[in-house]
Amino acid sequence: MDPPRLDPHRGTAAVYPQAAGSYPPAGGGHPPAGQAAVPGHWPGSSPPPAQPAAPGQWSGPAPAGWPAPQQPPTVPQQPPAAPQQASTAGQQPPPGYAAAPPSPVVPGQAYPHGGASPAPGPTWPASAPTGGATPRARGRALTFVAFGLALVLAVVSGVQAYQISRLSDRLADTDQRLATAQSGDGARLDGLEQRAQALEKQAGAQFNPEAVASAVLPSVFRVRAGQFTGTAFAVGKPDTGGGTNLFTNFHVVESVWVGGGREVFLERTDQRYPATIVKVDEVNDIAQLRTTSKFTGLVTASAAVKPGQQIVVVGAPLGLQDSVTTGVVSAFREAGQGSGPVIQFDAPINPGNSGGPVINGQKQVVGIATAKARDAEGIGLAVPIKVACDGFRIC
Repeated sequence: MDPPRLDPHRGTAAVYPQAAGSYPPAGGGHPPAGQAAVPGHWPGSSPPPAQPAAPGQWSGPAPAGWPAPQQPPTVPQQPPAAPQQASTAGQQPPPGYAAAPPSPVVPGQAYPHGGASPAPGPTWPASAPTGGATPRARGRALTFVAFGLALVLAVVSGVQAYQISRLSDRLADTDQRLATAQSGDGARLDGLEQRAQALEKQAGAQFNPEAVASAVLPSVFRVRAGQFTGTAFAVGKPDTGGGTNLFTNFHVVESVWVGGGREVFLERTDQRYPATIVKVDEVNDIAQLRTTSKFTGLVTASAAVKPGQQIVVVGAPLGLQDSVTTGVVSAFREAGQGSGPVIQFDAPINPGNSGGPVINGQKQVVGIATAKARDAEGIGLAVPIKVACDGFRIC
């Protein structure tokens, strides 16, 4: 007999599928004594066939402590030739029996023999799950990384130390070469200075009339004494009472001196300065003048002249002031027959040159032009400056 059919309860969506042998036989009753009841199966009936284990699933019970595997959903089977046992939506189990939990029906691909394949779902892992790296492994990895970094830093430090050492050596070599070069430059500079000094001496020794005239002319004047004219030049340091001392020939101011006068005039360019006859030396033909104006005195030579020495004579021949002639010392004549020593030179002189200075190449006064030989050319005479300085003490 078929189990009694119950009307479905309105409002419920649960479906209890009915399979062969899942309900008690006709007439109802309880399972035989001593036989355990299988949920959803009546004792005494044929047990449901064993389902093969799906790939990746445990066939037996799960190990202790592991999560229980999920059961694949049960796909209801349609019993053959029992239309009255077909599942009916909303059908309830017979009274007295526990309701089987609903199993969702999952469509799947059909097996070749008409069966349905188990629905895909979560499966039990084929092997024990593996977690991330253990702390010990991570610690070893960090140790290897730190060791590698330390090794790299050591190599870099060694390379830098080597480069610094090389640079220090190169700097030391450069400093040494620089010191050597500076020493050589200093020696060459000293040599150049010595050569420059030698050249200066040679240049000074060379005769330069232009340079001599430029240095001497500002201290040379034309003297006007009554009816006569001649030449005078400033000498020595300024007078203690102020003003300037000058030398000239006695015969230039003789007429004023003999006439009892003492005043003469110094002329330079367009200017005129009064001067006084202070002292005369008739034997050596020398006179000392003094003016209140200040002029630069010429320097006198301390060494005696030598034949062949080049000279410059500055004066006012025939009244022509600032005239310059050049020549050489022809001879130095000693004193004789009641006259003092004289310097013979060949520079041209004329009346008006008397009292003018005779200058050497070092711009020093060596004599005072006095006279020239008559009816002869190139024979001029000068009083040595030493004679004038010894007699008047103003040099």
